[in-house]
Amino acid sequence: MSRNKQYLALDIGEKRIGVALADDGVRIPITLTTIDMNDETFRKDIAHLVTTHNIDVIVIGYPRNQSGEATAQTAYVEAKAAELSDLDAMVEFQDESLTSVLAEQRLAARGEPYEKGAVDAEAATIILEDYLEAR
Repeated sequence: MSRNKQYLALDIGEKRIGVALADDGVRIPITLTTIDMNDETFRKDIAHLVTTHNIDVIVIGYPRNQSGEATAQTAYVEAKAAELSDLDAMVEFQDESLTSVLAEQRLAARGEPYEKGAVDAEAATIILEDYLEAR
């Protein structure tokens, strides 16, 4: 019997990376963590997650402006994604439009205090939800 495909979602920012997980058996993403962005250890940090969680697909939030055009952040995310191209997992992009806004709304609705890192991790969960729904 084959195992379920494992997904890792990343909301890549210049300060933090929000991380979420899902598998195609349950298809309900869960918030995993937030990693402090460190350009020197970025690839190693993500490689560790890929190995630890047997990841098949890395889904990276793809930023654009409200007109759908690429921005400086888009170029940054594309460069970071290129650093992961040799890992033993397929890298795919998912539009991340308004995911941070929705993440803040979700966290506020829970009625608990939260920090920016929680928004990033929740945004990664939304990115993965959108990716799985589209497939």
